[in-house]
Amino acid sequence: MAAILDRLNPAQRRAVEHGVGPSGEPGPPLLVIAGAGSGKTNTLAHRVAYLILKGADPRRILLMTFSRRAAAEMTARVGRIAGEMLGGKAAAMTEALTWAGTFHGIGARLLRDYTEVIGLDPAFTIHDREDSADLMNLVRHNLGLSKTESRFPAKGTCLAIYSRCVNSEAPLEQVLGSAYPWCAGWAAELKDLFAAYVEAKQRQNVLDYDDLLLYWAQMATEPQIAADLGARFDHVLVDEYQDTNRLQASILTALKPDGRGLTVVGDDAQSIYSFRAATVRNILDFPKRFAPPADLVTLDRNYRSTEPILAAANGVIALARERFTKNLWTDRASAQRPALVAVRDETDQARYIVEQVLEARERGATLKQQAVLFRTSHHSGPLEVELTRRNVPFVKFGGLKFLDAAHVKDLLALLRFAENPRDRVAGFRLMHLIPGVGPATAQRALDTMSASADPLAALGQSLPPPRAGDDWRAFVATISALAAGAGWPTELELARRWYEPHLERIHEDAAMRRADLLQLEQIASGYPSRQRFLTDLTLDPPDATSDQAGVPMRDEDYLILSTIHSAKGQEWKSVYVLNVVDGCMPSDLATGTTAELEEERRLLYVAMTRAKDELHLMLPQRFFTHGQAAGGDRHVYAARTRFIPDALLSLFERTNWPQAAAASLRRPVEGVRVDLGARMRGMWR
Repeated sequence: MAAILDRLNPAQRRAVEHGVGPSGEPGPPLLVIAGAGSGKTNTLAHRVAYLILKGADPRRILLMTFSRRAAAEMTARVGRIAGEMLGGKAAAMTEALTWAGTFHGIGARLLRDYTEVIGLDPAFTIHDREDSADLMNLVRHNLGLSKTESRFPAKGTCLAIYSRCVNSEAPLEQVLGSAYPWCAGWAAELKDLFAAYVEAKQRQNVLDYDDLLLYWAQMATEPQIAADLGARFDHVLVDEYQDTNRLQASILTALKPDGRGLTVVGDDAQSIYSFRAATVRNILDFPKRFAPPADLVTLDRNYRSTEPILAAANGVIALARERFTKNLWTDRASAQRPALVAVRDETDQARYIVEQVLEARERGATLKQQAVLFRTSHHSGPLEVELTRRNVPFVKFGGLKFLDAAHVKDLLALLRFAENPRDRVAGFRLMHLIPGVGPATAQRALDTMSASADPLAALGQSLPPPRAGDDWRAFVATISALAAGAGWPTELELARRWYEPHLERIHEDAAMRRADLLQLEQIASGYPSRQRFLTDLTLDPPDATSDQAGVPMRDEDYLILSTIHSAKGQEWKSVYVLNVVDGCMPSDLATGTTAELEEERRLLYVAMTRAKDELHLMLPQRFFTHGQAAGGDRHVYAARTRFIPDALLSLFERTNWPQAAAASLRRPVEGVRVDLGARMRGMWR
């Protein structure tokens, strides 16, 4: 066993071995503060493998990450590490590591295990965000809130407020005051809306994304259920703990009230998701949640970046008001300091980046090894124009997701309605696809179904709408066949065959969309059941090729464009950060409180620590803004971000671009006047 630990550095080894008893029994709680590029994932995988090798039962280990892909990668890595010691026996042991997944995925599994105890119908289905917003809108309309004298918040805003209340465990008035002040006058109506929304979900036997945590947390407030839940797991390990919300922290405390067997890993300096209700307080306050306090191990050796990049990043984060003290260090020496590049405007910013990217490519770096990061998606607009003009392929992350495409949602709605015929959102969507069926007809059919003890039988016995005819009968026959269980995954093929005529009728690019549906069938073949397929796809959907906004399919190499939030956990040889000036970083919209400002500082730190060899922070001196109240369009002059004060400037290489000589080339050519317009007109005479 010593062999697998010898390759770890001393701090990583302390984290792996901490509190593990002779037979793998749980020890006191542990907080691992893992700096950027410090081998966090490797350390956590080694700890899980070490627990198993010491005798812990893998079936009683709960490992929670923030994506299903991360959980799968972690499980595979655990298998490789254990395999070095146990050979073939390791495969069986790691296959038993079945409780690895996201908070929401684990929550969904546990709720199905406890449906009888907590009064849930085991056939419940799960709404994604768009379906939840549609249901919220339906309830909003039924309460008359869509026709108020002054405009009531839209469905997406209502759902966001509801979600923030649930995940932050904060009262509605507090959430409105801090995050949605323009909605504060609607507090009473929103309470009525949310109560009706919850009742509608329960009538339709659906849960939304937030319910998977809320039901779990509520379940854990019952002493007997909480004791049973906690007893199922000897060890609970959580990755990216700085990204958890209060509800998730409550769940962990309920699972392990004394903290024994609980390990959380994260970095307070990378807590940047407060807009999702995540709170840095969870990780900052973790040690004192328990008596005695949790032990702390800090991983501060960085394996990613050069020493000058780390020195600059350490300087920025050292000015934070509250943090776990750590200074990242590395053996990667370099004479190249990060560059602070002053340019005149966003146009020159784009030109500088494209030139640097192409020069790096000539030196042997691929485009994929380089990334441009930005605070907000629209900041990259001028750069995208310049990249397109120069024929440089690029990917921009943050586009439409695979499951957000209308044709994919249509097909999944058919499967969900067969799984749970009380799901009005799915049923309404499907009936709208049928020629001759309007909103009123669909509502009447759904009302008939909801009033019956056997909704599918009621649907089958109803008369077809006069203008729907054979299309209605085909719909009823397909739903009945799917509900009866035609066999998985052939059910998806049956659903697709019903949907294809509607696809041809509704969409001009039906052939391209059909390819997506065939891809969906291929994905489905990897799941054991329709229920598991629908659950996992809702909780962790695959990305679409539309995420790759600027990539012609013929290009194998392309530049990465990404928001900083989407870049977390990634690394590139060269990183360019746009608009590192006050107003953009920090954003004008995030300077209202100290907490908001501190998160903006952490955003810059995350961006800087993505770079391995080269880092360019861009400082455009002016921005062209549209529609200003005083004077219309105008230029706004910007100052270097407050997060890099004068005291830190020695850590950077300061550059002005372009040089004066280059700028002079843009003056008009003296003594030449050509009427090109007349020449163009003459071409057609």
